[in-house]
Amino acid sequence: MSGLFQSLGRKVLFSFDPEDAHGMSIKALKTGLVPGCALRDDPALQLTVAGLKFPNPLGMAAGYDKNAEVPDALLKLGFGFAEIGTLTPLAQPGNPKPRIFRLVDDNAVINRLGFNNEGHEAAFQRLSSRKQRPGIVGVNIGANKDSTDRVADYVAGIRKFHALAAYFTANISSPNTPGLRDLQARDSLKELLGKVLEARDAVAAPSGTRRPVFLKIAPDLPEASLDDIAAEIALHPLDGLIISNTTLSRTGLRSPQHTAETGGLSGAPIFNRSTIVLAKMRQRVGPALPIIGVGGIDSAKTAIAKIRAGADLVQLYTSMIYHGPGLAAEILREMSATLKRDGVSNISALRDRDLADWAAKDIPA
Repeated sequence: MSGLFQSLGRKVLFSFDPEDAHGMSIKALKTGLVPGCALRDDPALQLTVAGLKFPNPLGMAAGYDKNAEVPDALLKLGFGFAEIGTLTPLAQPGNPKPRIFRLVDDNAVINRLGFNNEGHEAAFQRLSSRKQRPGIVGVNIGANKDSTDRVADYVAGIRKFHALAAYFTANISSPNTPGLRDLQARDSLKELLGKVLEARDAVAAPSGTRRPVFLKIAPDLPEASLDDIAAEIALHPLDGLIISNTTLSRTGLRSPQHTAETGGLSGAPIFNRSTIVLAKMRQRVGPALPIIGVGGIDSAKTAIAKIRAGADLVQLYTSMIYHGPGLAAEILREMSATLKRDGVSNISALRDRDLADWAAKDIPA
């Protein structure tokens, strides 16, 4: 499928505006035009993280299915889990268009979407309709741009979706909502974690079902900020980290166009930066806290490298723009083949094998 996409599908999609092409891909998944993945679950790829049993460690990152339109179609492509959102309490249009830019020579994208979404209620209705279906679907929550109490927006997301989400991601790391990344500062993070986790425990108490909460951080943090985040996490019952979101850095780009556009950069160029930050945070939080690694994954090799650097699970998004909907199945097949070839009984056995090497690297300027 990937070869066909490279020769035909990508050329067609790339003739459209990036945001229009994204909408077309959502419609294709909705209508079943994209075939599912026929792979059988490989026991060597199965693992339990934060109390959830994942059929494989590869997930679709937030940002693709912002409004919970196609989570089950994504799972059928082979993904072990799908994360919808980012969702804000109220619908909002996001930033002015154009706001997505392909950097083709770098297999990268710059976006400044700004949490455009239809709001809690629309996603709630869609997720309610799939409540009895299998599969791990996480809900990524954020704050409205004009909110007067951003922490309250995250709390509202926990309360709204606790019965429907397999897990939550508190996204405080998008560069496209002014001031949002300020929530990563220690005092602000203390308030956020305290109130979000308190709300989670309160809504979980009657049912006894406690949804895991992950915190998604930026790849542009200095080491002192990583120290602060790790110290604050140690004081709260957070269930895991997602590392990382997009970067503001433009170091090393080759594309002749769009590199000066504002917004967050994702795709292949962010792999090293995000993996270094992941490893440094793994060292700081210790071996027990789950980490989902995101940024620049486009193959089994890069997925496994992220795991060897300290990730339990991994996610991708931008690489599917360049390699097509068959990418997840291709990565999983190659991961299974790699484990078999190397005599590794389960993917979790690879975690941290290269941790020290990655953590020793400097975060790029």
